[in-house]
Amino acid sequence: MTGVRWRVLPSPVGPLLLGAQGPHLRRIAFTDEEPTGLAGPDAGSLEEAVLAETAHQLGEYFAGERERFELPLAPRGTDVQRRVWWALADLGYGTTVSYGTLAARVGGSPRSVGAALGANPIVIVLPCHRVVGADGGLVGFGGGVARKETLLALEGSALL
Repeated sequence: MTGVRWRVLPSPVGPLLLGAQGPHLRRIAFTDEEPTGLAGPDAGSLEEAVLAETAHQLGEYFAGERERFELPLAPRGTDVQRRVWWALADLGYGTTVSYGTLAARVGGSPRSVGAALGANPIVIVLPCHRVVGADGGLVGFGGGVARKETLLALEGSALL
């Protein structure tokens, strides 16, 4: 992404790659290795402030002190993807929903929901880890099922 500034944040689910552009958070992604060649934020920049606040709120989340994020999100995607991502933002902490139920809420199919979740650019904050299979199984998570299970356990999900 052109113009995006980056920061790597250690977390209980492995390093997270945070990306901001101007006053908006554009990306949170799992990363298994330290990325190289990414531009960090300039001191005093809007990106630095967004990345610092994102790191702060994620720290509170992982400490069990935050259940809802208040960040300036600006994910890029299709209309269908954005509908799914904003529906994720409304899912309550520690709750889960099936692909089919989420599809009914946004007017799509379970397959289109799965595709949108796979393209989710802001993991954890847009909590795709709260979407489960029809039988409640922990399926279909780009960060891996172990990370999904860790996040749901952190939230005290009744599913686990």
